[in-house]
Amino acid sequence: MGSILFLGSCSKDEISEIQDYIDDNGLTGFTQTPEGVFIKYDNPGTDQRPNLGSTVKVHYRGKLTNGSTFDSSFERGTPIDIALTQTIQGWQIGIPKFGIGGKGTLIIPPSLGYGKSGSGSIPGDAILIFDIELINFQ
Repeated sequence: MGSILFLGSCSKDEISEIQDYIDDNGLTGFTQTPEGVFIKYDNPGTDQRPNLGSTVKVHYRGKLTNGSTFDSSFERGTPIDIALTQTIQGWQIGIPKFGIGGKGTLIIPPSLGYGKSGSGSIPGDAILIFDIELINFQ
């Protein structure tokens, strides 16, 4: 029997808060996944797309809605290689929507990010904004 992976979904309040952020900042071009991740494609990339079992090579910049950057592989000058299963649910949902060479933005609700507890400099219940570039995967 196969294993079942449960991916949570976000609340209507989280969706409303993200939609308000998008509207208040005049952002356009975002679509929403059924789970509640908002995605904007600058370039969708190739037809080759990773899956949850993939290890991805990604450049990213993680920001909060106040504009502060909490982490950036771009600033370090080195993309990360990470198994998607080792990432937050928002990445597990959003990264496979891009193909190799894909670039765009993910807006991730707290319940698909670091939740109520936060992580390091990321406060609890934070909406996360990631500018990402999928370089490759295996």
